[in-house]
Amino acid sequence: MNLLITGGAGFIGSNLVHLVLRQPGVNKIVNLDCLTYAGHLENLAGADADPRYVFERVDLRDKSATLAVVQNHVITHVMHLAAESHVDRSITGPGDFIQTNVVGTFHLLEACRTTWGANTAGRCFQHVSTDEVYGSLGATGLFTETTPYAPNSPYSASKASSDMLVRAYHHTYGLPAVITNCSNNYGPYQFPEKLIPVVIQSVMARKPIPVYGDGMNVRDWLYVEDHAAALWTVATRGRAGETYNIGGHNEWANIHIVQLICDLVDEMSPELGGNSRALITYVKDRPGHDRRYAIDASKIERELGWVPAHKFEQGIRKTVRWYLDNQPWVKSVLGKK
Repeated sequence: MNLLITGGAGFIGSNLVHLVLRQPGVNKIVNLDCLTYAGHLENLAGADADPRYVFERVDLRDKSATLAVVQNHVITHVMHLAAESHVDRSITGPGDFIQTNVVGTFHLLEACRTTWGANTAGRCFQHVSTDEVYGSLGATGLFTETTPYAPNSPYSASKASSDMLVRAYHHTYGLPAVITNCSNNYGPYQFPEKLIPVVIQSVMARKPIPVYGDGMNVRDWLYVEDHAAALWTVATRGRAGETYNIGGHNEWANIHIVQLICDLVDEMSPELGGNSRALITYVKDRPGHDRRYAIDASKIERELGWVPAHKFEQGIRKTVRWYLDNQPWVKSVLGKK
């Protein structure tokens, strides 16, 4: 296996790189990342010590450079994670999301189609997507692999578009592709713009904690190391042409997560003064804010044997502890924003 991981310096990608480096049977691991504000080589400490690891600073929007990476490294497997992923940023500047998530995916698909041709035996193109492509749920029900797409933000629309491109390349050209749609990730190395690290940093700085609307928007939360393990399971055991939903079986309302983080920081850092819940501030809701996401992950469990190892209470405690212990990393990546 000569494996290409795109977005490997990002949050999920770097956790995946660390996991893959512990696996046997991998001849080469190529990390392709253009190092935007959310990609940091600090996330990959120790990777350079492995002779199988190669870093390529390449932007997927550059078609010829993308093709060169696939050809020069004789890539046999792709795990495609590179994407613009912040919903708020997609609302204020959707263009980058279309260019990176849609056009960039097209360039990568073309690179693999051109390079592999009819020689697709033992090859795999894995596209890592999101449950946001399915739209919003009511108070009950779960997203399954057959739920119709109904994206409601420029971000989710760009991911839905790239999913459809991957599907089309499989059916039209025979590209051995699989798609995974995951729920909200959390854990070490998440850039401090997403809910959980934003709340942790706000509590530590004793700043107001912004909560959209009434705070009762519900998400299914997946610890990033569990997600990485699921992705590796799909890459090595998944069937071409299939979609696998990856969820954490952990539905939480945003306000309850915020309150829990406040309590955990108060417990772990009593020197801050406690009573962190008083920092919670409700702000105007985000445009088009989906009310609830929840994943039915029974297919990947039934067919491939993967189940998440972390309950949310366990994973969030580990996550808060990691951010408290890694403030130099937080300051470093925020300084590059």
